[in-house]
Amino acid sequence: MTTADDQGRKRLVMALACTRLEFPRDQEPVAVTFLKRWLGSWGGIGRVAVGMARQGYDLQLARYADEGWRATFYVSGKEHSAPRYVGSAWEPTPWRSVQVAAREALRADGRT
Repeated sequence: MTTADDQGRKRLVMALACTRLEFPRDQEPVAVTFLKRWLGSWGGIGRVAVGMARQGYDLQLARYADEGWRATFYVSGKEHSAPRYVGSAWEPTPWRSVQVAAREALRADGRT
């Protein structure tokens, strides 16, 4: 039997996977275009952060001047140390760093 958390995890994994899809020019399905735009926004960052929190992860997001963004997902808890992080990414945009770090974290815990 699938629990609500398992279903949420599957939806999160699928949404993050869609952000990686590439199509020839003008051939991308409308649903994929919509999902990429939605997740490629501050609201999308919030949805990914909430989805990851439901999976037991905390997010740290930092901007480094005009150099890029670092997103790191840690196992939930009051203490975060480098060995406890599960997924981390350095990207030019905040939404891209969150998406990549979330995929890495979900892949690293072995339940994907």
